Amino acid sequence: MFGRDWALSQRRYRVSVDRDVRIPLPDGTVLVGDVFRPDTSEPVPVIAGFHPYNNEFQAEPIMPTGFSVQRGWLESGDPYFFARRGYAHAVFNVRGTGKSTGLYQAMGPQEAQDGADAIEWLAGQPWCTGKAGLFGISYFAWLQIQIAMLTPPSLAAIFAPFGATDFYRDFLYHGGIFSWRFLSHWKDKFDGLRYESWYRQQHGEQAYADAIAAALADDELAAVPPIVASLTACLASPRGANAFVTDIVLARTENEWFTQRRVDYGSTGVPGYFGACWGLHGLHLPAAFRSFGHWQGPKKLVVGPPLYLDRPFYQMHHEALRWFDHWLSGNDTGFADEAPVRLFMPGTGTWIEAPDWPLPQTRWTEFYLHQEGLLSEHDSWRADRATTFEDSPFAHAEAVWRTPPLVETTEVIGPMVLRLFASTTDTDALFFATVFAEDADGPADELTRGWLRASQAATDPARSTPWLPYHRHDHREPVQPGQVRQYDIPIVPAVCRLRPGQRLRLRIKAADDEPPADMVLGTALGHVSRQNAALITIHHDEDHPSALLVPVTSGNLLGTFVSGGVLSTRAETVPAAKIARQKAGSP
Repeated sequence: MFGRDWALSQRRYRVSVDRDVRIPLPDGTVLVGDVFRPDTSEPVPVIAGFHPYNNEFQAEPIMPTGFSVQRGWLESGDPYFFARRGYAHAVFNVRGTGKSTGLYQAMGPQEAQDGADAIEWLAGQPWCTGKAGLFGISYFAWLQIQIAMLTPPSLAAIFAPFGATDFYRDFLYHGGIFSWRFLSHWKDKFDGLRYESWYRQQHGEQAYADAIAAALADDELAAVPPIVASLTACLASPRGANAFVTDIVLARTENEWFTQRRVDYGSTGVPGYFGACWGLHGLHLPAAFRSFGHWQGPKKLVVGPPLYLDRPFYQMHHEALRWFDHWLSGNDTGFADEAPVRLFMPGTGTWIEAPDWPLPQTRWTEFYLHQEGLLSEHDSWRADRATTFEDSPFAHAEAVWRTPPLVETTEVIGPMVLRLFASTTDTDALFFATVFAEDADGPADELTRGWLRASQAATDPARSTPWLPYHRHDHREPVQPGQVRQYDIPIVPAVCRLRPGQRLRLRIKAADDEPPADMVLGTALGHVSRQNAALITIHHDEDHPSALLVPVTSGNLLGTFVSGGVLSTRAETVPAAKIARQKAGSP
């Protein structure tokens, strides 16, 4: 890859591989992994990645295929690609996994410190120039960001798309609702996992047993067999993958286990490259925007088609090489002259560029919920009342609102917020909000989702913005049956270009029991559900203006038309007699 004024490092080296390299850590733990180096006597920069999966398969010559549960953990990229172009590439297991010693820390502070220490060890080797970068997606990316917070002296840049920075909010407890399906698959991908219960260490054996008993008595959890199996197994052996799952289950709200693993963005001078794909609103997408927004050093954001990446991962290697050439090798590859934000526009096959996020031209527009399923910019009518649907283990019903057909090509790009006034006959409610782009003849594409547990609706005003409410999730407050309360539900950023005749559709349910459209969208599904029968009422009257806040970036200047923009040909009478009496002053 090259441009008119720049060129990337050329492919010119053969590769030598050092297997089972051992990096000693200050506490005596050893990280074990492989180092791929170009066959040159000249020192080279090093790129590193750390993970808990099988290390052998990360760099095997496997023909790429679409993302799947079976291959989802192949995330290191191709070390031969970088070594052939003048970089050493080191891929190591984190402590407590693979051949590395110690106990697994699950992205805890010690794991990040291990990565920082390992970076300095690698940078200090005779074959290294002293400059290091971090690379890899998903788990590799999550840990990169944590390591960057420690600012190890040799770390010159990170390439961390498809990461996460808030275990609780990003994928384990969406809106305070436990997401069990992803966890039940993920736990089995760790290699040789050695983990001991954090909860048991913090609270003691009896408290641990009592907490597990309480969890098993929770109707929401008891309805999920894989979670019951993990909890039950930990009564006999509180270690390994089951103990990891149990620590997450016992948290319920955001406790110390989660806060220790949440990025605080305190020190962010290292150049950072972030991104995701539009389909991963239940996994990586929120963190991409969060990291870009908080990052203080040089930064880039790229959000691609809703396809995730093939496994083994290879698509972004040239982009990463350009990033590392720029920051590790002193080769100006022109990044400074390009827009910091690049976003793929589904349905067009094209990209757009922007100077910041959210986009500066955004006009957040309220679309109010009305009678008969109408979603419109028109303010509440005095006749508006409420919409009620049933939720129970027997029937997870839904409520749906649609905009009128659009008459203008309209771009929607950015985060949304659903302001919901709702009540339930239960003591809690789970809100699942999904936004679709719907064609005139019915087919619809899922754009994004948002979640909120009613008992965890308290927000932190200091950390909230009008387009992104921040929920504390530090306690549960039971809901009084029948009480109308306001819920501000953040909807993960989305993008679409709506053609004339298309509509936006909003669906509200209390569960996500529908089958996933594909593997990527499936990462946002698989939550617990309430086991009580309840009626949930969405209020949208004059005193309760429920509305969807939509980020319009282009078009919709005149708004939507209930008529669909079609002029009426109906013959209508005029109340001429009444008008005449009023003109004459008659009653």
